[in-house]
Amino acid sequence: MIDIFIVEDDKDLSREINLALSKWGYEVKEVDNLEDITKEVLENNPKLVLMDINLPSHDGFYWCSQIRNFLKVPIIFISSRDNDMDIIMSINMGGDDYIVKPFSPQVLVAKVQAILRRTYSYNSNLKSDIIKFKEVTMNIVEAKVYYKDKSTELTKNELKIMKILMDNQEKIVSREDIIEELWDSEEFISENTLTVNINRLRKKLDSIGLEEFILTKKGQGYIIR
Repeated sequence: MIDIFIVEDDKDLSREINLALSKWGYEVKEVDNLEDITKEVLENNPKLVLMDINLPSHDGFYWCSQIRNFLKVPIIFISSRDNDMDIIMSINMGGDDYIVKPFSPQVLVAKVQAILRRTYSYNSNLKSDIIKFKEVTMNIVEAKVYYKDKSTELTKNELKIMKILMDNQEKIVSREDIIEELWDSEEFISENTLTVNINRLRKKLDSIGLEEFILTKKGQGYIIR
């Protein structure tokens, strides 16, 4: 998980922003492929996105709406457009702030720091809400699994099972470890209950094209591939 992801087609400005934020100790990444910004954001899983509005192919508002389908990451729009309509549009599209070009590095850093504090101060040991494995993305907050252009919603137990398997990518997880993860003060999980939940989860994954995603290792447990 990086700190800041910059989506800006002006390479010189992008490098200036990168340098200004890096000086403050932030881990910064600049976009490589402006044709598939959502994929890059998901791969880097940043704490904050700086999004230009005037971009090739699609504008920043479009990419913001696409990212919002997967992540609740804060997004600051940066643009030379300073009319009220664009600012209102940025708010309506889920933007967290708006900076008009040209701007000073000090103002940018101050806004970035304020939003990061506001978003993450409740938990200094913040864990990612997104887990990726190959082409599979799991959003813990939304309790959804995404694969290519399809998604499926998970129950509480299915989400816990999926998370422990995604956290142990390509490693066998024993039935005992999964049961321990599922077993809380409210509900006792038996061997049979686990089997039922695994089968239901498999059917949901099958429905979005993830056939045989969860494999059974006889006498050992389960593994995703």
